[in-house]
Amino acid sequence: MLPDLSASLPGASLPGASLPGAEGPGSPGAYLDHAATTPLRPEALAAMLPFFGERFGNPSGAHRHARAARRALDEARGELSGVLGCAPGEVVFTSGGTEADNLAVLGTVAGRPGTVLVSAVEHRAVLAPARSVGAYLVPVGTSGVVDLGALAALAGAARELGAPVTLVSVMLVNSETGVVQPVEALRDATAPDAAEALLHCDAVQGLTWLDVAARTADCDLVSISGHKFGGPTGIGALVVRPRAAAVLRPVLRGGPQESELRAGTQNVAGAVAMAVAARLAVAERAETVRRIAALRDRLADGLVASAGALELAPRASRVAGSCHLRFPGVSGEELVIDADAHGVAASTGSACASGAREPSHVLAAMGMSGAEAREVVRFSLGATTTASEVDHALAVVSEAVARLRRARPDGG
Repeated sequence: MLPDLSASLPGASLPGASLPGAEGPGSPGAYLDHAATTPLRPEALAAMLPFFGERFGNPSGAHRHARAARRALDEARGELSGVLGCAPGEVVFTSGGTEADNLAVLGTVAGRPGTVLVSAVEHRAVLAPARSVGAYLVPVGTSGVVDLGALAALAGAARELGAPVTLVSVMLVNSETGVVQPVEALRDATAPDAAEALLHCDAVQGLTWLDVAARTADCDLVSISGHKFGGPTGIGALVVRPRAAAVLRPVLRGGPQESELRAGTQNVAGAVAMAVAARLAVAERAETVRRIAALRDRLADGLVASAGALELAPRASRVAGSCHLRFPGVSGEELVIDADAHGVAASTGSACASGAREPSHVLAAMGMSGAEAREVVRFSLGATTTASEVDHALAVVSEAVARLRRARPDGG
C-alpha cells in the first residue's frame, strides 16, 4: 500500500519576503539573500513606471486606454513565452510564485481528482496546497536530490490501488540548498504507471541560473516569480501547456481574464517589468553564472577554511549562487543576527520559513537531525553580488563564528 505520508507534510503560513534593513550611508555591507528576493533591476523599474501614470488603463476594457494596456500585456506575455519556451497563450499571469504553485496543484485536482506526488523538499507554496489534497511525499537522498526510483514505485502503487497519479510536482532548484532536481527525467520515471499525470515544476529559483525553457520542456505546468530575477514583487506566471489546459480549473473566480484561469484585473506594470527582467537575465546568464560561481567558491572556500564550515551538497549539484553551509557548534539563527548587525544579510532558510520554530523540512528530508539543521545558514548570491561584498562577508562571518563559539558554555 501507499504509505500514509500526508500527515508529515508541513503546513505553514507564507509571509512575504523582504529586503533586510539598509546600512547607513557609506557603510560596508553584503546582501547575500538573493534566493529570498533580488534587487529590482533599473530597466524593469523604468519599464513599469509609465503604468503608474499616463498608461493606467485596465486591459479588460474596450477604449483606447484599455487597448494600450492590453497591447503592453500581450507584448509582455510574448516576451515571457520566448524565455519559457511556450506559446504566448500558455502564459497565465499570477500575483507571484505562491499563487502559481497553488493554481497548479489545486487547479489540477479540481479538474481531475486523483493521487498527487510531490518531492519532500518542495517549497511550502507547493507543500501546503498538496497537504490539503492528501498528497504523498517522494523522498530525497542525503544530497537533496529526489529519488526517482521511489517516485516510480509510488506511481506504480497508486495505479495498483486504482488511484492513478494526477499530478507530480518537483521543483527545478531548491530554495534552501540550491540543489538542481532532475526535472527532465520525471516523465520517464513515471511512465508507464502515470503516463497521464501532469508534471508541474516550481522553477521560481531557476531563471537566473538555468535554461528554464530547456529544463522544463516536458512539464505541463511551470511556475515563475518576478522578484527572484530582478523583477518586482507581486507578479508571477504559470505556464499552462495544452495537456494541462484541458484539466486545470481556476482557483480565483470572477472575471474571464487569463483564459478564464485566473480572474482579476492583471498587474500590467508588474508583467511588463517581469518580462524585461526575464529577457535581461537570459541574455546575461552565461556571464552571470561564470562570475558568480567564482565568487561563491571564494566565499565557501574561505568559510570552510576560516570558520570550519561544512558544505551540505556537492557544488556541482547546486546553482552558481548557492552557498549553503553548516557551522558546527553555532546557532544559525544567532549567526544570521550577528552578521546582520555587521552589514551581512543572509538567512537560515527559505524566506517563507525563516523564523519558524521547527527545523527546516528540507534538511530533515535530507536526513539531518534538528540540532544539525539549526546550525545551517544560507548565503545566496545574485547577479549584482560583488567581490567586495564577498570579502566583507568572509571577514564578518568568520569573526562572528569565532565569537559565538567562544561564548558557548564549553568555550567552543
